[in-house]
Amino acid sequence: MYTDIFDKRRAKVGLHQHTTRSDGALSPLEMAELYRESGYDAVAITDHWVYSPVEDFIGIRSLGGAEYHVGYRDAGEGIFHILCLFADREPALVREGATAQGIIDAIHEAGGLAVLAHPAWSLNSLSMVAALRDLDGVEIFNTVSKWTGRADASVLLDIYATAGLYLPVFAADDFHRNMGRNAISPTAFLMIEAEDTQPTTLREAIRAGRFYASTGPEIHVRREGNEIVVDCTPVSRVEFFTNNVVTAGRVLEGEGMTHASYKICAYERFVRVAVTDAAGNTAWSSFIPL
Repeated sequence: MYTDIFDKRRAKVGLHQHTTRSDGALSPLEMAELYRESGYDAVAITDHWVYSPVEDFIGIRSLGGAEYHVGYRDAGEGIFHILCLFADREPALVREGATAQGIIDAIHEAGGLAVLAHPAWSLNSLSMVAALRDLDGVEIFNTVSKWTGRADASVLLDIYATAGLYLPVFAADDFHRNMGRNAISPTAFLMIEAEDTQPTTLREAIRAGRFYASTGPEIHVRREGNEIVVDCTPVSRVEFFTNNVVTAGRVLEGEGMTHASYKICAYERFVRVAVTDAAGNTAWSSFIPL
């Protein structure tokens, strides 16, 4: 567990990992040990169409879960990958004939959160996502998708938000292997404000919005009157994203910045903030509706 710059306890959690239970190269124990050594407090085993229960390894908890999908090669026909996180039991799903909405509904019936994975890799258009009900979040960054050139889904999420879809923002590795083809190291995570790593504790903290997504920096965003205020660990770039495309002062650059603010324009409907440190690591806030 970690203590943030406001002395609040947080868990560093990876929420998209694959193992030998589906197409991953490492066993659940090997994967968990890799992430423990990288400072994670918990991980979610989300193998393809294989539900994993909560498991405790030495020094790290596996939160369980699964990744369900429809579609395969042709994005034009609709490809949706949906994470099941923090469910109380295995969702009642059959792969044959499954639909994206049916997957979301089954995850909720099992008590879990349904998170849209790698929308940039899947080319999930606004119309595709707007047709879905009750998503609990979306990956703004998916590490392994760097091998497709579509790791960062920021622009897509801003398009969703411009249409009124303010989905909570996640960052995840989609880990499959740490050696060979498409290898990655533990990189992306959520920092969740919580006193422990019990699945119910983390689930309720996410539902309450007490988290941020990151590959390194710490970020805290709040509204004060007509301004959006950011506090963070030292960064070299702060970006404020809104439905407004022409505002000056939306991108700030400097050395070791730990505080920034942005004055809201009358016609802006949302703000999202990203901060990037000197090493190129980024943290993302979720959307703040205005």
